[in-house]
Amino acid sequence: MTPEARPGAGSKRIVVVGGGFGGMASALRLAKLGHEVTLLEGSAALGGALAPISADGFTWDSGAATTLLPAVLRDLFRKTGRPLEREVDLIPLDVIREHRFEDRSVLRLPGGSRAAQLDAFDQLGGFGSSWSAYVDAHAETWEVLRRGYLEQAWDPALAPRGLTDLLTSREMLHKLLRGVFKDERLRLVASHPFVIDGHDLRNVPAWMGVTSYLEQTFGAWTIDGGLSALEAVLTERLTTRGVTVVRETTALDVVVREGRAAAVRTQLGEIDADAVVCAIDPRRLPVLASFVRRTMPAIPPVISHVGLEGDVPDLPHEVVLHGDPMLVIRRGGQAPPGCTAWTVVGRGKLAEDVLRALARHKIDVRSQVVSRIDRTPRDLVDAWGGSPLGVLWQGRQTVRDRLGPTTPVPGVYAAGAHATPGAGLPFVGLSAALVAAEIGAA
Repeated sequence: MTPEARPGAGSKRIVVVGGGFGGMASALRLAKLGHEVTLLEGSAALGGALAPISADGFTWDSGAATTLLPAVLRDLFRKTGRPLEREVDLIPLDVIREHRFEDRSVLRLPGGSRAAQLDAFDQLGGFGSSWSAYVDAHAETWEVLRRGYLEQAWDPALAPRGLTDLLTSREMLHKLLRGVFKDERLRLVASHPFVIDGHDLRNVPAWMGVTSYLEQTFGAWTIDGGLSALEAVLTERLTTRGVTVVRETTALDVVVREGRAAAVRTQLGEIDADAVVCAIDPRRLPVLASFVRRTMPAIPPVISHVGLEGDVPDLPHEVVLHGDPMLVIRRGGQAPPGCTAWTVVGRGKLAEDVLRALARHKIDVRSQVVSRIDRTPRDLVDAWGGSPLGVLWQGRQTVRDRLGPTTPVPGVYAAGAHATPGAGLPFVGLSAALVAAEIGAA
């Protein structure tokens, strides 16, 4: 343990359960605040859905390949050690994703520019002003959410009226999009982030449309070689910050004594704790399970990681092929010379092999496959110990049914995808910051 990271007299013994991005970010922040932190991970590797998957000289992102709100990552790195830019290079994407519709029209969605998006939608069919009006309407929503919900713990009893009205609104995204867009293609673009994560738009609050505002305002970013590069950097930083990492050790439950958390029970015995951070699905800890019984996890899609040889179609970083099933091609990762790494995601009525389905869209690379790893939703849940997509939206009550950053059990906190209104590094990173703020400095 470095002198800077050595816990002081007022430090707490904190056990963070779960070594995904939410757990790693929570552990780093708490260690930097002077606490004695132990990170428990049930598998042999840290990172969860952030960890890479490799075979035959290829490496793919196992989860998301891009991130929004780079300020969240920058804040984490700045407050726990060296700045982000001294560790990895975040690369802005000129095109967030290319949407290909069933009528063969195409939209290349730019990021980080209102003018560029207006022009792109005008080229699609003169829809620039309609799209801009939809996105602009979420600017105030973002400020309300950021100040009162994402950057500080939400207390329904003390929250401003505007925030409470927003979070408890009965309007769902499905109804909003049908009201503002007459052209189905615009509805497909606006709803894509939620559909690909397995949500029913009839149950997604309308205010989650703020995602389109984030894409337009802040853009989408990646890292050369894939976001999985973050896993190695964060793992090294855990050592620098003096975090004790215990792998291949499953947390069975939180031990409560005298009304508050006192330890974490594992198959190897109990680990004493003054506070516990749950950075996994709370259903996996019996002490929390009863409090989230009304929630359900968002189920991952079908994923196929393929290594291709030879010339392949020149595609943007992400291509969405609309229809049922919806197919998504994500470039990136690392490949041997003369080869390319793709990840193909399938969501919907997928009754055939994803590459065969892809070939029906005139993108046939079946003869060029030299490496392939297929992962079903069950495979992904088993590998990650739960769904990295967090809680399934089931209407406005989901906000109250979800835990985090505090929980009804004194001394137990919640971070990660199940403690946020959305999956992905930005929301998960913000949840870790909230937990650190609630626990405070030593």
